Parts: sequence; structure tokens; C-alpha cells
Amino acid sequence: MGTELLAPLDLAFWHLESDAHPMHLGALAVFAPAPGVTPPHVLELLRTRAAAIPRLRMCVRDVLLPVGGAAWTVDKDFDVHRHVRRVAVDEGDFMAGATRLAGELMEQPLGRGLPPWQMYLIGGADDGPFAVLVKLHHALADGMRAVAIGAGIFDEIAATTARSAARGRPAVPPRSWLPDPREVAGLALGRIGEVGRALGVGASVVRAGRLDLRSTAFTAPSSGTRRLATADLDATALQRIRRAEGGTANDVLLAVVAGALRRWMAERGEAPAATDPRALVPVSRRRPGGAVSGNRLSAYLLDLPVGAADPRERLRAVRGAMDRNKAAGPLKGAGAVAVLADQLHPLAHRFGAPLAANAARMLFDLLVTSVPLPRSALSLGGCPLSALYPMAPLARGQSLAVALSTYGGRVHVGLVADGKALPDLDRLAGAVQEEFDELRELVTGGRVAAPVS
Repeated sequence: MGTELLAPLDLAFWHLESDAHPMHLGALAVFAPAPGVTPPHVLELLRTRAAAIPRLRMCVRDVLLPVGGAAWTVDKDFDVHRHVRRVAVDEGDFMAGATRLAGELMEQPLGRGLPPWQMYLIGGADDGPFAVLVKLHHALADGMRAVAIGAGIFDEIAATTARSAARGRPAVPPRSWLPDPREVAGLALGRIGEVGRALGVGASVVRAGRLDLRSTAFTAPSSGTRRLATADLDATALQRIRRAEGGTANDVLLAVVAGALRRWMAERGEAPAATDPRALVPVSRRRPGGAVSGNRLSAYLLDLPVGAADPRERLRAVRGAMDRNKAAGPLKGAGAVAVLADQLHPLAHRFGAPLAANAARMLFDLLVTSVPLPRSALSLGGCPLSALYPMAPLARGQSLAVALSTYGGRVHVGLVADGKALPDLDRLAGAVQEEFDELRELVTGGRVAAPVS
């Protein structure tokens, strides 16, 4: 793997970062113990497998052309020991200690002179459960590609990769700096279409921008601290609700988030806002078989109906709004701001990042994203994966991001918050569970269906 330029959106994420606003994705993977598997063994396995992933050997370097641009280059002094470390949890409650520690580790920006990622083996008792915290810079990959890169540590994926290497299957080369001459005409036509879409998105952004930026719990001044909380929902019950009410499983989860925010605000003594909080809901623009690196994202904007008192009414409101978003498509509307980033010169990203970062709260209050995971069972050194909680970065001036993933019959919810703005994040995680349980009771009478094939 040689050198490849950062795509415009990757460059935007690279320059949006500051010490108080690190732009890395995260995941906390929790494993059950297996007989004879010790922490030193797991640590060495992590290092070996991470070092074998070519993308994790790449770092960002400035380039002369294009002016203001940057490129991924192989770190000639790569040392996996700088990136994979072991930390201990002292608390008796392993999950409580692991989530607390993960929040503290998520506060720390990644070193910009090194490949921008870290892994931490978080352990308690040597014969007990353990967790692996993975941090990947958003410039390196979006959520889907982060899963593809990070999956290389699992037994099942590592074994497949090793078999492919043994058969001599060539690696997929990185995107070239220059297109093949035969592709120039097609690229030019596509670029014209992208510019036209960007102009339409720009007009939508102006119309959707909010000038009345009242301070709320979701948009408090940033402190640079991070807190993590988790929740676990029954995926079988989720599918039963979806079948009964229509829409998608993601519609149900978005409605659950809206209801949880309503509960949490009521417990804080806050009346539902006159204007519902607006969520940015990322949408992948990635084509099947696309390159592993980089970001291919758009997004929808969704006003979360916290003002609606009835859970089923909230679900109907979410479903209607998301149906309208999907009818318009992911390349239209103010949520598709990533399309704009793809049209900007590298210098605009380098010098305009602070302005863009501060403008985020004019469009949305919080991020709610779903991250797809493999359906098959996964393990590390023979230790089965029991849960995986995704974590999204916080935009400047925003205090909450919610990420969800489904694995092993459970929906794992990872909530990342500014530690000072939302010190009661655990209570919000509890409200997520309570809201889901109430919606399930209303729709299904509390019954849990057989697993959905």
C-alpha cells in the first residue's frame, strides 16, 4: 500500500478536530472469558492482528499538491506497541468500570503524527470478562468501514484473511492519485452532477439553519470531557414492534430515543422544548465492494418528537418524517452537508474548519446513528463477543451522540456525552430501556416473539 490523497470529506474530518473535540469513532467490545486464555495472550493477539491490517499502518502527511491537501502514507517507523495497550479496571462491577474508563480514554485525541488509531485491552480479574476499546479517526473511515477495518481482530475474520493471503490473492490497491484517462469523461460528468446537487444542498442548508440558538442540555458549551453509558434492547421484541407498526427497525429506535429524551428531560424538571430537538441521522453512500478507506456519507435531519406524549404517536411521527426523507433521497436536503464537503478545495477545509464546526449546531442538536455489524458469532482468542457498543464523536457545541448496533439478538446502545454538560448520562441510558419496554408493552402486550430469521 503506497500513498493516497485524503478525499475531501476525510480532509474535512481531519481539520475539524481540536483538543476539546477529538474526531474519532469508537467501539467498546465486551468478551466473555474462555478457559486458559490469559490477558497477556489476548494482548499479543491484538497486536499481531492489528499490525497485519494494512490500513492501520497509514498516517497522514501534508502534500505540496494540491495546495492544502494531505495524503495517507505508510508509517516507516510503525510500532504496534504504541497503539495497543492494556489498562486495568479496579471496580468490582466490571461493566461500570469499563464504561467509566472508556469515557476517559475517549477524551484523549489521537496522535496526529502516527497512524490515527488506538486499541485498549480493558481487563478486571484475569479469569473474568474483558473489553477492547477501539478508537479510529473519522478521517480513516466512516462507521461501516470502521467495522470492516476493526473486524480484522476477530478470530473468524483473521482466519479468512490468513487463508486469502496463503492463496496469494492480491490486495486491493488504494485509490490512485490520478484517474485512468479512459475514466476522465465519466468522472467529469459525475462531477458536474455532484456540483449541481451541492448547490441544491447549500440552498437547503440556508433554509434549515436556525438563528435562535438557545442553550439546551444538548448544546451546552464543550468542556472536552467525555462520559459513556450503555443500554441493551431485545432485538426480537424490536422486530415484533416493527411488524406491528410498520416502518423500519431504525424508525422504532429513533422513536425510542425521542421518548427517552422526553423522560430524561421530565426527570430533570425540564418541560419539552417548544421546538423538538433535531437529530442528524447519517446515511451511507457507499456502494457494495467499494474501497475500505474513506468516508462516503450523507445524512437526514429529523425533528425528534419529544413533545408528543404517546409512544405510538412518536413512532408514527418518526416514521412519517423518515419516509419523507427517503422519498427525497440522501443527496438532497440540508442533512446532506457531506455533499458540500466533497466540492471544496483542500484549502477551504484547512482554513474553514473552525467556521464549519461552529455551524453544526445551527443544523442539528444531536447525532443518532446505526452501525451495521456482522450477523455471525465473533470471538477473540476463543473468547466469545457478548456485546459491542459503538461510539460516535461529538460536534463542537454539542453534548450528546447516540449510536446503535445489533449483535447476538440484542441492540447495543452507546451514548457519548460531554461529561460536564450531561453528568446524569446513566439516567438517560436507563430512560432508553424504560421507553423501549413501554413501547413493547403497548404494541405486543409484553410478549416476545420467536427469533426472526
